Amino acid sequence: QVQLVESGGGLVQAGGSLRLSCAASGRAFSSYAMGWFRQAPGKEREFVAAISWSGGNTYYADSVKGRFTISRDNAKRTVYLQMNALKPEDTAVYYCAADQHTIGTTIVADLYDYWGQGTQVTVSS
Repeated sequence: QVQLVESGGGLVQAGGSLRLSCAASGRAFSSYAMGWFRQAPGKEREFVAAISWSGGNTYYADSVKGRFTISRDNAKRTVYLQMNALKPEDTAVYYCAADQHTIGTTIVADLYDYWGQGTQVTVSS
């Protein structure tokens, strides 16, 4: 069993930056692919970014490519999402997720096995 706890959300002006963290319990963290998803009010949950177990492969949604960076520190059992040049349309609850089966990365939410409780990101215009 893996527990994921996100932090780092908050209110920021457009053009600003935030860094989200996701701390994981469990010694198997380093073998899991990790992902970030988000859900805005009234919208479906959408993929944001993913990283392979080693950190060697990353993948981003087109809407965040060039602005967001996903990374991980396996020694600290933590995955990060650095968000720059934030836009009002980035406003959402952000969730991290762990996938214990995928070798690389996946954008498919149903393939992730564990989810955090989410952290709110609000970008004002």
